[in-house]
Amino acid sequence: MSVLPALRVPEELSARVPAEQRGSGRDDVRLLVSRGTSVTHHAFRELPEQLRAGDVLVVNTSATLPAAVSGRLGPDPGGEPVVVHFSTRGDDGRWAVELRTPRRDSGAGTTLPRAGGPAGAVVRLPGGEHLVLDEPLGPGGSRLWWAHVSYADVPALLGRYGRPIRYGYTDRDQPLSAYQTVFARPSPDGAGSAEMPSAGRPFTARLVAELKSRGVRFAPITLHTGVASAEAHEPPYPERFEVPRSTALLVNAAADGGRVIAVGTTAVRALESAAGPDGVVRAASGWTDLVITPRRGVRVVDGLLTGLHEPEASHLLMLAAIAGQEALARGYEEALGGLYLWHEFGDVHLLLPAETVHGSHC
Repeated sequence: MSVLPALRVPEELSARVPAEQRGSGRDDVRLLVSRGTSVTHHAFRELPEQLRAGDVLVVNTSATLPAAVSGRLGPDPGGEPVVVHFSTRGDDGRWAVELRTPRRDSGAGTTLPRAGGPAGAVVRLPGGEHLVLDEPLGPGGSRLWWAHVSYADVPALLGRYGRPIRYGYTDRDQPLSAYQTVFARPSPDGAGSAEMPSAGRPFTARLVAELKSRGVRFAPITLHTGVASAEAHEPPYPERFEVPRSTALLVNAAADGGRVIAVGTTAVRALESAAGPDGVVRAASGWTDLVITPRRGVRVVDGLLTGLHEPEASHLLMLAAIAGQEALARGYEEALGGLYLWHEFGDVHLLLPAETVHGSHC
């Protein structure tokens, strides 16, 4: 069920290219600020004025992988062309993958959904490698399947033959660098995100330095995102995460006056997965299957910086849990009226609680 059933986002509000190709830089996007139901409009470069000393920004350091690889279905050279989206590596070495149909009118990148499976299907990959579909990721699921890949070092395979996952609302293929945030750090085992943790994209090194100079602190977490369900908007499934001890200490210390503001829904999911019922965050790593809804609520996060989500997106349940349904609806009404841009290259939304109002905002 949609959290915002009346919301309709026109196609022309899709951000089709990265901000630096539309304007002067990555931070040349707009910032919608919701403090409860009060909404103000800003440039993203004005973020330091919206925060205060002692606030903690929790950021995802997962690097984006070139997770889309072209292949052919079946053992014969003339098999059906497919694009494999590599999503998540399992503990047993298998990979969760999504098979898509390439669009012939879009260059290399965009795809259409197709039915998953069947079990035992072989997909030939570049370099003489292949994968074999094993079983659906979850009961009753059909989009994502566990697969055995003939080449053990899949991140290396992606590095040679892969490209970033691209959706149909974008104008053209982009280099992998366009999908990396300033916070991204390579993982020792080559793991990463199938799709960019995009809320961190507008940050630049200069803006991070300015925020630090004003007393805003940064706390890293890692959550490797899987492949989103671009059409079906399924709930999130289990993902790998890590919350280091240093971040747990910093977040817990913020309870003395600073606010904990997650940069992206991935940061919320990781941090809340590491929080106990007492609201104390402890170092944690592994898999999280946490789905945050208004009923579950949040234990640690006070605010969220995130992109604008489609009305069917399951992420909106998390936003409603943090900000409340009324504040969320008000913010999205303002975003539509102000012609804000949606999706990973678009504008961003800062959700803060109403009681944090300070100073004058006009």
